[in-house]
Amino acid sequence: MFPQKLTDSRAFEIAQTMLGGFNRHYRLFRATSAAAKQRFERGDWHGQQRAQRERIEFYDKRVDEGIALLEERFQASRLEMEVWQQVKLHYIGLLTNHHQPELAETFFNSVCTRILHHSYFHNDFIFVRPAVSTEYIENEEPAAKPTFRCYYPTRETMHETMVRIVNNFQLEREFEDLGRDADHVLSAVQRELGLFRWRTNFQIQVLSSLFYRNKGAYLVGKIINGFTETPFALPILHNERGLLQIDAALFGEDELLMLFSFARAYFMVDMEVPSAYVQFLRSMMPRKPRAELYSAIGLQKHGKNLFYRDFLYHLRHSSDKFRIAPGIKGMVMLVFDLPSYPFVFKLIKDFFPAQKETSRELIQSKYLLVKQHDRVGRMADTLEYSNVAFPRYRFEEELIAELKAFCPSLLEEQGDDLVLKHVYIERRMVPLNIYIQEATPQQLEHAVIEYGNAIKDLVAANIFPGDMLWKNFGVTRHGKVVFYDYDEIEYLTDCNFRRVPAPRNEEEEMSGEIWYRVGPRDVFPETFGPFLLGHPGVREVFMRHHADLLDAEFWQGHKQRILAGHVHDVFPYEAHKRFYARHGKALPVLAEPEHRELPIQ
Repeated sequence: MFPQKLTDSRAFEIAQTMLGGFNRHYRLFRATSAAAKQRFERGDWHGQQRAQRERIEFYDKRVDEGIALLEERFQASRLEMEVWQQVKLHYIGLLTNHHQPELAETFFNSVCTRILHHSYFHNDFIFVRPAVSTEYIENEEPAAKPTFRCYYPTRETMHETMVRIVNNFQLEREFEDLGRDADHVLSAVQRELGLFRWRTNFQIQVLSSLFYRNKGAYLVGKIINGFTETPFALPILHNERGLLQIDAALFGEDELLMLFSFARAYFMVDMEVPSAYVQFLRSMMPRKPRAELYSAIGLQKHGKNLFYRDFLYHLRHSSDKFRIAPGIKGMVMLVFDLPSYPFVFKLIKDFFPAQKETSRELIQSKYLLVKQHDRVGRMADTLEYSNVAFPRYRFEEELIAELKAFCPSLLEEQGDDLVLKHVYIERRMVPLNIYIQEATPQQLEHAVIEYGNAIKDLVAANIFPGDMLWKNFGVTRHGKVVFYDYDEIEYLTDCNFRRVPAPRNEEEEMSGEIWYRVGPRDVFPETFGPFLLGHPGVREVFMRHHADLLDAEFWQGHKQRILAGHVHDVFPYEAHKRFYARHGKALPVLAEPEHRELPIQ
């Protein structure tokens, strides 16, 4: 129950202090996101990667600062619960006319859950449900950019409009030939939309900030023709001459979903009203949960908050039970799932087999590395939670026994609830080993090729997966192969890739034991074969497409390039979508209609 009166003068000061901490966080977050434009213009790829990594740390640092300040000024952990209820009410009042109220509510939750006991994690004390609407928030300051801009081209001005759309972002680096790029875009529009009737309401809506990630900037918008809306994105890259060019045109929800995939790094976007950006993006990708969209634009803490709300909603409207996840059990992680829910829950076991020389702290550092690193579409994002209460009756007894046997330190029984003290949550995928067992010959070939491509993308991103067994990879609904077992990953540049030395005598040649010295980070790629290629069909496809993965020179060569400062290109779209080949040569496109008009009926 909320207090009837706001009687404690400290409550308002505490609310002001907490909101001040959030405002400082968002100023810093937005400043580093806005600076992505300058880093892109300079081609500062290492700076971009560093900023993406450091920005993830901003939130926890501001939460730590806020808690320290509240303890210093108010002895926050000793306050009565009635004071905290009043703090929340004052905080709600302060969010009137705020441009990021939903994020400020999440910040409030983060501070409170670090101070209060988890028995108070309900709506009287924290924002289990949102209190402030994010509908129709506008930045009404005179110089403020709108969330998106609208363009109303005629048949005669389509080319001119496309050039103006790009120029309005005022990139301080020259395009090699923007007119030529616009021609390619309009030809792609022609291929995508075909012969269509120009409706009364024809417009192009474009979000006002570019989306920056790795070496690319993405222009995101939609074409509206009457009652038909077509989402699109235009990747802008540096070519080999250091000039800008539009590299491709992506259309439709499926291609946008790949661009905003949970297996890719977060975008840097300059946003005053993030909820308006998410609303626009959802109009293009209605199947994408708001939680994932917030995470994709770098607001992963709020994405995590929304995910948990969606999870509670699902629990209330389902009745199946949590179970041990199907598949081969891991030596390091205990994995369970809920059949009706498309995610898995992973806990670090309290003890490991002798061959696993690791620790809980080391495993957590690996998961943090993945969170901060460029996932290049090949590593699943994870959501990390502490002190999560689950209804005990929803657990199968076999799972409870497994939890008590392998993770007793992470388990607390509290009344009718099981409280898990630390858990990771990941998107559920079909394990690759199971997929291969059930695959048709065509599916098997695709899966093996994708597996090799996944490893090569990870290599390009300076990641050595460590344990490359098929069971540690999954297949998404788009057919992409994604890595999801992180306890043995290393930076590629920290590994030493070697050939197996030739035996010096007959005894060594016939020995069943390793006769040569092996350092702690030595890797012998030619030894991968016996573990990976027992299936004849798999071996044939693998050797045809990815035999270089068994050669130490392949790995060592990539390591040397990365150490020399090279940053690889990894494209979140298929190669055939690109307008230009590797050396800037134009790829075939449909001829542009005369006068650069779209064909109209």
